[in-house]
Amino acid sequence: MSDVYAVSAAPHIKQNISVSSVMWQVVLALTPALLVGIFFFGIQSFLLTLYGVVAAIVTEALIQRLRKVPVTISDGSAVVTGILVAFNINSAAPWWLPVIGSVFAIAIGKQIFGGLGFNIFNPALLGRAFLVASWPTLMTAGWKSTTPVALFKSSINGLVNLPSNVPAVVTSATPLGVVKALRDTTQISSDMAETVMNNLTSMDTLQNLFWGNIGGVIGEVSAAALLLGAAYLAWKHIIEWRIPISYIATVFILTYIFGGINGLFSASIMLPFFHIFSGGLILGAFFMATDMVTSPVTKKGRIIFGMGCGILTVVIRLAGGYPEGVSYSILLMNITVPLIDRYTIPRIFGEVRK
Repeated sequence: MSDVYAVSAAPHIKQNISVSSVMWQVVLALTPALLVGIFFFGIQSFLLTLYGVVAAIVTEALIQRLRKVPVTISDGSAVVTGILVAFNINSAAPWWLPVIGSVFAIAIGKQIFGGLGFNIFNPALLGRAFLVASWPTLMTAGWKSTTPVALFKSSINGLVNLPSNVPAVVTSATPLGVVKALRDTTQISSDMAETVMNNLTSMDTLQNLFWGNIGGVIGEVSAAALLLGAAYLAWKHIIEWRIPISYIATVFILTYIFGGINGLFSASIMLPFFHIFSGGLILGAFFMATDMVTSPVTKKGRIIFGMGCGILTVVIRLAGGYPEGVSYSILLMNITVPLIDRYTIPRIFGEVRK
């Protein structure tokens, strides 16, 4: 038989794509968000990210040496994990926080399962969850305002005369913390809460959220920078639309229906945009929920996965005790991936349905 008809056993490689090429392109896609974080919060943002990356690389190399398996730190996967861990930390945090988070992410979130491709949870999110559980004050307080200007804070203080009995969190927290305080507190009237909410959903505030002129963590601060990186990954066919779009669309619909002060329809269609541009939704939807290892492989499964992430995010944000819900929603949905894939396997062509 001629060699032209000889084929190798499946699976067949159709494109010149490797783990290394994918991971380093993800690093490139995350670079705009890092640059914006440095611009707004200063060089400390870069240093914390560097600490996280170095800790992730060293941890992976040491564990692989101990396991007597090939050291794969050059594939970029540890670098991505270190960056994402640091992106979930505010720039005022101590240097050892991203280090411990990255060590936990690599050791417990990845290598304990056998390394890349065998982990059931997103390692970076698992590292973040560990940090929140271990040092909740450092992870949820002490936010640093943006360096050039702090228009988000001034829009709240300047446009609304808040009464003295309103908790300090309303004028000092991150955007999602403000919304949480407005919904939870009994020390502020409904009229005042609605007034503050209207200012939060004003075009000026939404523009600040979109560009990054707010307080927050290093990598989540600028939706524009994250969307730029996501567009690059979509263009290179590294991520596809089903998970992020179904995730964001679910959050949009549910926050419009239930996101108002009294848990009913919002007075403004802009409130869903506030939830989308606030916190880690853009980072989670495009860079974490789309992780190839911990997300479904079927097309229907990806939509179900994204919708599940959206539902859990909204439930945690609106009804839970924590203002953000992206990390935990993705981790919880990671658990369901084998089940989702099992029940969304497409029918083989020509198969008779039982």
